[in-house]
Amino acid sequence: MIQMCKTNYEALTRASSFLEENNREKGVARFLLQHVLGKSYSQLMQDLYEDISADDFQIFWSYVEEHKTGRPFQYIIGQETFYDRSFLVNEHVLIPRPETEELIVEVKNRTKKLFGAQFAPKVADIGTGSGAIAITIKKEMPTASVTATDISPEALEVAKQNAKMLEAEVKFKQGDLLAPIANEKWDIILSNPPYIGNDEAKEMSDTVLDYEPHLALFAEENGLQLYRKMAEQLPQMMKIPSFIGFEIGYAQGPAVQSMLQTAFPTATVEIVKDINQKNRFVFCTIDV
Repeated sequence: MIQMCKTNYEALTRASSFLEENNREKGVARFLLQHVLGKSYSQLMQDLYEDISADDFQIFWSYVEEHKTGRPFQYIIGQETFYDRSFLVNEHVLIPRPETEELIVEVKNRTKKLFGAQFAPKVADIGTGSGAIAITIKKEMPTASVTATDISPEALEVAKQNAKMLEAEVKFKQGDLLAPIANEKWDIILSNPPYIGNDEAKEMSDTVLDYEPHLALFAEENGLQLYRKMAEQLPQMMKIPSFIGFEIGYAQGPAVQSMLQTAFPTATVEIVKDINQKNRFVFCTIDV
């Protein structure tokens, strides 16, 4: 049994060192302590030298021990922040990544540029997972009509809970990729699909490989299979004007760009870098 700590500071310091000694990110200790105490970062800093109760410490340390095994802290506390909103997450959905927030920024800017500020676009998010993209688009672009699909009924259940919690009116449909929405025409189609090649698994962190859903991580054809399938089907589904936005693995830009350019010969297809200057998105604008 771990020896009881008296203050928040002592608990945080000991946990940070413990995680670092076990090759885990020491900064996770702060997120876990904030969650247990129900405090923001600034509140924790203000109360750093306050006493910690025995119950809170035991819960906190059990979370620290759990993270030592590799389980992501977001699954331990059951939530992750995306675009300044808290989303429920569990092992049925990928943990939303900060880079994907940049997709939202791009979509907002491109929507205004292509359609004008007053337009109410019809938007689909393919492979929605936790619903982070679809729900955020609806919250940031309230006039948009948003539909989200996923092949996993368990993932859709999480997404529905998030939509209800965040009061976002999003339609959810279960099915493989574009199948649930294939008979409709769309202004905007977005997707952050599984794009990791199976041979890349050996290079991945155990916190991802052992805990996040493989259905949402891996794809055949060196991670390109789902982009190819969508590119083949999308020409029948897009209005004029319209645009498509895909999140990609950093090495997949040219291949995905080529697929979309073949599917839409007159479209403008661009590779967009993220804040770290890595290829992160491919956008296809169909305006003729």
